[in-house]
Amino acid sequence: MVEPPQRSSRGSERTRELIVETALRLFRERGFEATTMRAIAAEAGVSVGNAYYYFSSKEALVQAYYDRAQREHEIACEELLAVETGFEARLGGVLRQWVVVSEPYHEFAVKFFKHAAEPSNPLSPFSAESTPARESSIGIYRQVVEGAADRMDSELREELPELLWLMSMGVVLFWVHDRSPGCQRTYRLIDLTVPLVGKLVGLSHLPGLRGIARDFIAAMHELRA
Repeated sequence: MVEPPQRSSRGSERTRELIVETALRLFRERGFEATTMRAIAAEAGVSVGNAYYYFSSKEALVQAYYDRAQREHEIACEELLAVETGFEARLGGVLRQWVVVSEPYHEFAVKFFKHAAEPSNPLSPFSAESTPARESSIGIYRQVVEGAADRMDSELREELPELLWLMSMGVVLFWVHDRSPGCQRTYRLIDLTVPLVGKLVGLSHLPGLRGIARDFIAAMHELRA
C-alpha cells in the first residue's frame, strides 16, 4: 500500500501539477507507450510511490490533462457567455476559445490522438472514464444554448448541447490534423460552419421545419438507446 505524501495541501497541488506537466512533456518527447510511470517520477523528482499516490496510471494522468484543459476553456468563455446573447456569436466564440486554450497542447494531441481515437480505449472522449470532462464540456454548450436569445424549437433546445458537443469533436479532429500557421484553417472551419448551424437552428421553430427537427431528435434518441 502506497503511503500518502506528508505535505501541505498547497504543496500537494504543486506536486500534482508538476507530475502532470512532466508527463505531458515526456509523452510529447518519447510517445505515450514508451513513457513509464517510473520515468515520469524520476523526471519530476518524486518517488515512484508518490507518483502512484497522485495518479494510478498513465491514463489517469491524461484524464487530469482533460480536466485541466476543460477548466481553462470554461474560464476563457466566462466573459463571452456573460455578455453575448446571439446564438452564433456564443457558439463561434466558445469554439474559437477552445482552439486558443488548446494551442499549447497541439503537439501532444497530434502524437496522442491514435489512442483517444480507439473506441475501447479509456482515453476516448466517449469512454466512461472521460465522463467528468465530457459532461463539463457539454455543460459549456448548455450555457451557449440557454443564454441565447434566438428563437428555436423547444425540443431541439433540450437536445442541442450534446449535439453541439458532437460538432466540437469534429472541430477537434480537424484541429489535430491542421498544420496551417496558427491553426488558421481550424478558425476558418469554425467561421464557415457556425453560421450554417445557426441558420438550421433558427429555422427549427417554423411550422414547416418543426416536424423535420422532431424526426431528427427521435432518430438521435433511438441511436443513443
